Amino acid sequence: MTDLCVIIPAYNNCASLAATVDATLEYASRVIVVNDGSTDGTAELLSAYETRVDVISYPVNKGKGYALSKGFDRAETLGFSHAVTMDADGQHSAADLPLFAEVAARHPDAMIIGSRLLKQENKPKKNIFANRFSNFWFTVMAGRRLPDTQTGFRLYPLAAMSGMRPFTSRYEAELELMVRISWRNIPQIPVPVTVRYTLQRVTHFRPFTDFMRISLLNACMVIAAIFYGYPSKAWMKLKMKR
Repeated sequence: MTDLCVIIPAYNNCASLAATVDATLEYASRVIVVNDGSTDGTAELLSAYETRVDVISYPVNKGKGYALSKGFDRAETLGFSHAVTMDADGQHSAADLPLFAEVAARHPDAMIIGSRLLKQENKPKKNIFANRFSNFWFTVMAGRRLPDTQTGFRLYPLAAMSGMRPFTSRYEAELELMVRISWRNIPQIPVPVTVRYTLQRVTHFRPFTDFMRISLLNACMVIAAIFYGYPSKAWMKLKMKR
């Protein structure tokens, strides 16, 4: 893939990480794995990939948002203008990566979002509710609609983002980034992707704690949208017409 790398944040996903990395290496020229304070043997597993994968490690778990920031920093240091993020739990299919590269070639300044089928067989009902909840608030905050705002399978246009990093450090960081990217009038293009829901899948989402964090983020971002987001988008559109 030209000028494209893949970032895989990993926290105690030892059982699925090797298969995820192996599959990704078949399609990506550069893979960055962020070991987000794992305690399950992830560090030992990654030592076998030291000549093929860029590994970022730190001893204490700091959350997905922090891991994404470290991955973006490394990608930009390596000279990449785009980065795809994938989950380490085996949910995403590396075979979809060429689709991201193809769309990015046509829309180099766009964020490309891997969209899952909401009514896919075996998809947990709680995931369907959470995604609809997230989609609703994204529309309120961003003024645009997307079919899947919770997926972690995304291509970030690092050059167009101009150093943007999440302020939040955990799961809510992905929604935060999507909203702030929309405020910059960066295009956001959904593409259909394959997703696997298996009994072996490990998730570290904490239903009560993380839901409350996301709800607090929504409240803050709605206020920010009124006083900054919408005016900023309107100003950018006005400048483009001049």
